[in-house]
Amino acid sequence: MSFDWSARVDSLREQYHYAWMVVGMGTVLRVTANFVSQAFAVILVVLQQDFAWGVTAIIIAQVLRSVSNAMLSPVAGWVGDRYGARRTLLVAATLYVCGMLLLSTMDQLWQLYLYYSVLLGLAQALFAVNIPTTVAAWFKKKLGVAVGIQQSVGGMGASITAPALALLVSQTGWQVAFWIIPAVGGVILFSLLAFFHSEPADRGMRPYGADENDPNPVPNDRATAKLRSKVFLQHARRTRAFWNLPFIHFLGCVGHSLVIWHVVFFATTQGLSLAAAAWIVSIYTMTSVSSRLFIPIIADRWGAKTAMVLPYFLQGVTVLMLFWTQSAWQFYVFAALFGIGFGGEMSAFLIANRQYYGMGPVRSIFGFQHLGSGFGMAAGGLIGGLIYDFRLNDGAPLELLGFITLGGGSYDLAWVISIAASLAGVLFIGLLEPTSRVLIPNWEDSLPREAEASPAAT
Repeated sequence: MSFDWSARVDSLREQYHYAWMVVGMGTVLRVTANFVSQAFAVILVVLQQDFAWGVTAIIIAQVLRSVSNAMLSPVAGWVGDRYGARRTLLVAATLYVCGMLLLSTMDQLWQLYLYYSVLLGLAQALFAVNIPTTVAAWFKKKLGVAVGIQQSVGGMGASITAPALALLVSQTGWQVAFWIIPAVGGVILFSLLAFFHSEPADRGMRPYGADENDPNPVPNDRATAKLRSKVFLQHARRTRAFWNLPFIHFLGCVGHSLVIWHVVFFATTQGLSLAAAAWIVSIYTMTSVSSRLFIPIIADRWGAKTAMVLPYFLQGVTVLMLFWTQSAWQFYVFAALFGIGFGGEMSAFLIANRQYYGMGPVRSIFGFQHLGSGFGMAAGGLIGGLIYDFRLNDGAPLELLGFITLGGGSYDLAWVISIAASLAGVLFIGLLEPTSRVLIPNWEDSLPREAEASPAAT
């Protein structure tokens, strides 16, 4: 009996498909690009101590970063669909290195806004949209596993970056730290992007799990990509999910940004040291790994709509603990539980896009969803700062309903808004279409023949 070498080669190609390399590279790219933004809670304390800037003034930098990220995310997706994700990410890497180096020279508040909020905000938009959508483009099957790995391991960045940044700043000062970060990060980013291909067709391959009955890859020229993206968006905009998903992302990000932007500072007001408070970020990031991994897998198997409900609910109800949390161990217990909801909140959107829109060019759609998340992060973070700093004309805080304090160094109302936003997200998830069928299966019928995916060879 002869050995079937052809079948063995095909099996190895499937098992060690280049798509898994893309997952690994995308994960490292994400951790590197988010090193500083994931540890903003640490930066808030450092800058407030070194410059004596107000909490709200520093928070505005993160607000502006989120706004610029939100407004530029649809553009980032548009550019990625038309010119390729790798070209787009090379621009992002350049902006990242330049923005970080300039940040090390700042001594005025406006420089924080320009370098951190605008330059790094643009880089973040390009990274946030084009890394995960590129990973998704390489998979037809096992998308939930691929997204779960990329989201979970990539999301672990803050568990490393928060204490690492706190240690680095304490040993070198923030100026030197902001030289070291882009020097190391730039080498990692540019090295990996040399091998991070936008589409399987760029390597003459099909997505992982594609079979002989699937259409051949579409030629990846700019004119065809532009036409396909334009027609696809025209059809997608007629679906309810196109508009609901960005708003759901907005509500989820309002809910967790009020916490992740302010909880370290809040903990220091309760008597924790910066080093002890920084571990809150590490803990909620580490526990978020479980939901970042399993929510996409559950979404892929039973539907994204169903999978999204639990993390939104859990993210909301755990914030109730902050009304009574004072000691370090209480903050750590809160962080462990909150992280599960926080991690799952953002993890099913790529799966939802696949279930609603198939293998279409979804970078622009994902960009619109990031428009919602970016404004949600900005709104939540700003609201938290304004609530904390609020004073009446006589300098006193305002008592609401007899037990909630507005202003005067209190975050009571911020936690109420966080809970309400997350639970409102649960309600709007219920308004989504079922994920059991593709919403626009025939959108390619509106394309000229040369722009359609060609049928498989027979």
